[in-house]
Amino acid sequence: MARPVFRPALIILLLLSLVPAVSATIVLSDVAFTPNPPLEPGKSLDVVARNAIIPSGSTTFAPGHQLQMQTGMDEAKWAIQVTLDGRNAAYLAKSGSVAFVNGGLLSYSTNHDVGMVVTIDGIVPSGTAGTLMVLQVDEIDNSGRIVPGSTLTIRQPVAAQTPAGLLSAVPTLTPSRAPAETPPMRAPGFGTASGTLSCILAAAFLLRFRA
Repeated sequence: MARPVFRPALIILLLLSLVPAVSATIVLSDVAFTPNPPLEPGKSLDVVARNAIIPSGSTTFAPGHQLQMQTGMDEAKWAIQVTLDGRNAAYLAKSGSVAFVNGGLLSYSTNHDVGMVVTIDGIVPSGTAGTLMVLQVDEIDNSGRIVPGSTLTIRQPVAAQTPAGLLSAVPTLTPSRAPAETPPMRAPGFGTASGTLSCILAAAFLLRFRA
């Protein structure tokens, strides 16, 4: 009975298929916000994040994987520029809370420098308190799962909201003045002690004259 023949090349391919692809490392090199944090609910926000991709395997990124990017902003618009050795290599424009980058656009031999410039324009959701997840990047493998240790998250503080009505101007209250008190009308000569004395003397004089 003939024995099956296994070629070395076939054995190597089978072994490689059993080894999971090593994930790349996404490193945040710079990020800028317009306007600067703390973020204001209901206001627009522009974010520019520069990322470098550090290879951990035979290529800069596993070609069968992809990057998943998420943001907590409303009405988000994405501009994703892939760079190769400092030059523009690929450009993607997306909209919505989630954007994907195919791994084939990031996969090169390890003697190249690959990076991304991610620009997001959106609105800070009304009612947001504490912090907002501005950007999260995950590497997704062939089975659609997040590669452990690949998550990069950027969060920023949100300004405290003032209850409605407290921002309106408070009227200035001017204390009212009581009207000056008007003295009561008095008959001439009867309002003072000298007037009373004069009346007594006049009455005594008239009685003496009649006597």
